Amino acid sequence: MDDQAKIFEPGAVAIHGSRIVAVGEVADLIHLPAKRTIDCSGSAVIPGFVSAHDHLFQNAARGLGEGLDFRVWLPDFMMPLAATMTKEEVTAAVTMASIEQARSGTTAVLDHHYAGTDLETTTAVADAVESVGLRGAIGLGLGREQPYPLEEQLTRAAETIDTRPAGSKVEIWPAPGDIIYNDQDFIVSAVELARSKGIGWHTHCSQYKTDPDVYMEEHGIRPVNWLDEAGLLGPDAHIAHMIFLDAEEVALAGESNTGIAYCPVSHGIFGLGTMKLRGLLEAGASIGLGYDGAVAGFRNDMFEQMKLAVMIQRLQSMDPTKSGPREALELATRGGAEFLGLEAGILRPGLLADMAVVSLQGAHMTPRPAPIPAVAYTARSSDVEMTLVGGEIIFENGRCTKLDEDLAMEEAHARSSELLDRLNLSSEIDPRIQ
Repeated sequence: MDDQAKIFEPGAVAIHGSRIVAVGEVADLIHLPAKRTIDCSGSAVIPGFVSAHDHLFQNAARGLGEGLDFRVWLPDFMMPLAATMTKEEVTAAVTMASIEQARSGTTAVLDHHYAGTDLETTTAVADAVESVGLRGAIGLGLGREQPYPLEEQLTRAAETIDTRPAGSKVEIWPAPGDIIYNDQDFIVSAVELARSKGIGWHTHCSQYKTDPDVYMEEHGIRPVNWLDEAGLLGPDAHIAHMIFLDAEEVALAGESNTGIAYCPVSHGIFGLGTMKLRGLLEAGASIGLGYDGAVAGFRNDMFEQMKLAVMIQRLQSMDPTKSGPREALELATRGGAEFLGLEAGILRPGLLADMAVVSLQGAHMTPRPAPIPAVAYTARSSDVEMTLVGGEIIFENGRCTKLDEDLAMEEAHARSSELLDRLNLSSEIDPRIQ
């Protein structure tokens, strides 16, 4: 996934400690001494996937609320559910979602967490992600929908961030819920907190068709224009969706190298719209692919995200040249790593050994397409044979290596059942999906 899109076939990667030390043809690397040599014949060795935007706790209610309009689903279903979840329910859901991601070749995640934003629950979420072996950041949900006064939220956030400061395997970042529905002064304060701690910040912006109009009516300016005027855009800004931008906002996001999470499956599930991917990339924005939670996306499957990312762009433009498999694979790996500021995303000496091994065998691979379309279009999460984070194997031989998957699954089932029974959700969900 370097600038030249090099493919070594047969190829090899050498790892020492947490970093890649050599990449090339097998014949050129075979002389290197190794404690373990792994035969990946018939498979693709690629950089690990990065989820640029997620809500891991939503795994507890996967798929519920399907078919509801987003402006009904969020305030009437998802926010009440999040507000009532216990720490144990959240932790079980996050652990199970992290297991699913490790099994599908994901090595890092930016999670936007707003189901229990106290210190104990938030740090438990970070612990759960790290217990599976993933790296990344937990965006601590802040804003009007949270149960504490805004000033108190910022104080609590600072204390929570300090438990996992910059440089931690899983950091904690401030994450105002949405630019559209939060006070400008509060957004500024949250970003100032992030910058004082040397970390990133995360939010949502312009994901629903009326969002820019709502913001314009309240503030007299479009949201991305305001972010630019306030000095909040840039590589430390990690913003989900950004679908409804005008040409000036696209240029501003690009010129500032702002991070944007493209979530094609959830955009399609909710019928939200099509992000201006080509314009944002050409303008210079840093873009990765995101799962956006199991309620919105059902599966944590980056192969599905890659394929749909291309399809949505082609349908919108009615032009098959506007997006393709190499671009999709770059967004899922290199783009996501750049988005999160990780020294990863490319198989290159010196970078972190965050990698996945994807089988190119089986009926759906015979005859096999060229390597890049094979991974981006034909493969699926069940084809992942191995996932490594920092040189550590966290998934191998069909099992996660750092915890007991069966126990985690039992706990997730039990806690989710408790949650749904307590909320009596079965009688409240749209009858079309029963």
